[in-house]
Amino acid sequence: MGHADNNAHPTSEHVTNALKNLGCYDFPNPIAVDPDGIGIIAVGADLAPETLISAYARGLFPWFNEDEPIAWWCPDPRCVIVPTAYQPSKSLRKQAKRERWQLTVNQAFDEVIQACSLPRCDGFNDQQPEGEHTWIHAEMIEAYNQLHDYGFAHSIEVWDADRQLIGGLYGLKIGNIYFGESMFHTASNASKIAFWGLMRLCEQSEVALVDCQLSNDHLLSLGAKTMTRKDFLTQLDDLIASPSVKWQRSSHKPLAVTQLDTATPWQLQD
Repeated sequence: MGHADNNAHPTSEHVTNALKNLGCYDFPNPIAVDPDGIGIIAVGADLAPETLISAYARGLFPWFNEDEPIAWWCPDPRCVIVPTAYQPSKSLRKQAKRERWQLTVNQAFDEVIQACSLPRCDGFNDQQPEGEHTWIHAEMIEAYNQLHDYGFAHSIEVWDADRQLIGGLYGLKIGNIYFGESMFHTASNASKIAFWGLMRLCEQSEVALVDCQLSNDHLLSLGAKTMTRKDFLTQLDDLIASPSVKWQRSSHKPLAVTQLDTATPWQLQD
């Protein structure tokens, strides 16, 4: 029997397979079980961090009402946006130049997800199951807070001049893809500012794609587009296995929104 090469590095395929097999559930191939593109792929399992990472690595995400079985989705087509292709509107640029707001990363994750769970939230996924925004319920909030503790789930916050939280978003980053979950705002365009901040952070961190899940008018107005589920899943393996910059709580200084239009707005700390 040969000796293992201690200097050998895992291949992208090894990394991808490891992520897919983190959980104890064998998620099916979305195209095989859902050839008509309805979107629902599986029912059951749990929301343990390992299960969620394994599901996202296969292109699935949970979406279900409170007190219903956990449902796993992979829609066709898929709504996505390329951070380097994002262009804020002229009116948003003008607003950013005059506001005394600040952006932060991972400073108020629980507050952001709690705000996103309220009926006033908007953003990545406004096509909810029956009931108003019941998909971000206590079980989901607990699960994504655990993913945040694991270093996978991240939030971007928008603060006004009085240090009041007025907007934000949250999602997961695995490798060089960010899976957007939800956004909210209590001040005009604050969620759009958070989204712009995400685009610039992804650009600086070499995150190649942001998954917006389901298409809606708000996302399309921000520059999102749709791609076939097959194309999305084809890219996914390489994206999740790519080396990436970690987004830690202490690695990003607060950013004045007036700086969003500069070459490298986020000041990343070692």
